[in-house]
Amino acid sequence: MPKSVFSGAHRHVVDALVAARQRSGLTQAQVAKAIGRDQSFISLIENSQRRVDVLEFFALCRAMNVDAVGVLREIEAKLPAKIDI
Repeated sequence: MPKSVFSGAHRHVVDALVAARQRSGLTQAQVAKAIGRDQSFISLIENSQRRVDVLEFFALCRAMNVDAVGVLREIEAKLPAKIDI
């Protein structure tokens, strides 16, 4: 696996998105198709090679048929008090 270009708190975002996709029973390819992207787009996100902006986050959650606010709450619960950006 390639080395992550992002570290720290970003890992919580990635972990939550991966968990949501797995709970939804969808493959990377299925999520990618639902948002009009290639499977490699999802792979880059899940391997922490690409950050997700807020609109992409909501599009991904909708494609996985998961509650975006619930996923955000999962992430927030794990974030440190100080977030390095």
